[in-house]
Amino acid sequence: MDWLMDPTAWAGLLTLIVLEIVLGVDNLVFIAILAEKLPPNQRDKARIIGLSLALVMRLALLSAISWLSTLTRPLFDVAGFSFSGRDLILLIGGLFLLFKATLELHERLEGAEHSHADKKVHAGFWLVIMQIVLLDAVFSLDSVITAVGMVDDLSLMMTAVVIAVAVMLFASKPLTRFVGQHPTVVVLCLSFLLMIGLSLVADGFGFHIPKGYLYAAIGFSIMIEMFNQVARRNAIKHAAHRPMRARTADAILTMLGGRRAASGDGGTGHDSPQPPAPPTFAAQERNMVSGVLKLADRSVRSIMTPRSEVSWVDMTASPEVVRQQILETPHSYFPVCRQHFDDVAGSARAKDLLRMLTDNGRIDVASLRPPIYVHESIGTLELIEVLRRARGQLVFVTDEYGTVLGVVTPIDVLEAIAGEFPDEDETPTIQPAGDGRWLIDGTADVHHVEQVLGVSLAAGEDDGDYSSLAGFLLTRFAELPTPGKTLDYRGYRFTVQGVTDNRISTVEVRHLATAGETSIPDGGS
Repeated sequence: MDWLMDPTAWAGLLTLIVLEIVLGVDNLVFIAILAEKLPPNQRDKARIIGLSLALVMRLALLSAISWLSTLTRPLFDVAGFSFSGRDLILLIGGLFLLFKATLELHERLEGAEHSHADKKVHAGFWLVIMQIVLLDAVFSLDSVITAVGMVDDLSLMMTAVVIAVAVMLFASKPLTRFVGQHPTVVVLCLSFLLMIGLSLVADGFGFHIPKGYLYAAIGFSIMIEMFNQVARRNAIKHAAHRPMRARTADAILTMLGGRRAASGDGGTGHDSPQPPAPPTFAAQERNMVSGVLKLADRSVRSIMTPRSEVSWVDMTASPEVVRQQILETPHSYFPVCRQHFDDVAGSARAKDLLRMLTDNGRIDVASLRPPIYVHESIGTLELIEVLRRARGQLVFVTDEYGTVLGVVTPIDVLEAIAGEFPDEDETPTIQPAGDGRWLIDGTADVHHVEQVLGVSLAAGEDDGDYSSLAGFLLTRFAELPTPGKTLDYRGYRFTVQGVTDNRISTVEVRHLATAGETSIPDGGS
């Protein structure tokens, strides 16, 4: 124990401890992967037994240094290669490591589809221990040879090995837990084992690969994975800031088989090597569930009929004009106004208006139902209560200046859930044109467009507020576009076809993948 008073010996001890820990990382990664295959209540026991056996094996090899030196003597030659006992051990260990890592990769990737449907089957405890012992022999041989080459004192070697294994034992549980919680880390560790197995096989054939190259590659990969884990954690934190209602809706829609609207792949992803299973729920069913779940988060402006599309009766017009308008319009309820839409006198059913014109030759204001107004900021659920109290009557939506923005009826709420119900004088706002093309009215509900295209067009925090396809395009263009102006967005090309009265009236949407074209994401021209 004279080395206790020798500073040089202490420096050698510290250096050897660091090297032993670094060399033990291979063993630690392998034990962590094998322990993860056991039931949770047996993993700690397997780790302790595995590392304890590694310690015993290394101390035993150190005690037999004279025998260890004989392992480097050539035993036989094959095709110009000389093989010693050490070479054979490294060669067998390397091949086993390559076999085991490849088998584990296949099981975790190709066998992933079965792990969700069936109960997980755990490996046998002693089978795992046998595999750990086999690889302990290979890793211990490498570790002991390093120790013999570093220092001369046997007690110094044993002290370094004991301290290194103690550090590994302390770090093994957090490493096993982390590996079990992150599948990508498991695949990365198996890739490390493939690299290590290759280096052992090369050593067995006499081609020495410097360990520094391997550890540099492993260290770089760990650093990149660390950045990935930090980015994933930040994404989870960001998602947690979304309302619970929105997260619940996305989760339910995902279970129903629909794509997340936020993903916005636009159908441009790569083909799966296997045909996807048919969805459990039809698209119409998913859209209806989506409409119900997201109804409370929608603004009244997104479901109302805008004033430009409202059919209203001018009570100051001649009875003949009013009667002709009522007969030609397939609506059963009308707003009644004085000369312009902002001067609302009330509302009435078509048959009541016709009776007034027949009996009195004019519309009697006292016989009209008084108008019901709601502010545009009202919640959709509150609006439903207002409509329930209105008993089928129209509800007028106004802004903070009192300007009437549009009207809402129970049919509008139903359309927000189940899609459009066009009247006889209306055409659907979204018309398929074949070959991945649609002709869409600028006033089309942006939520309905999202359901048809399968991408997210909803307004973000910095996009302002819009509820129609025209609003989405105006936000992207930042000005009123001219006909022919295009926008490429998440695999689709939006082409403005018509502009009427300072608004986008018609838009052609083309699926670029179907058309065989490419685009710059979110790019306009």
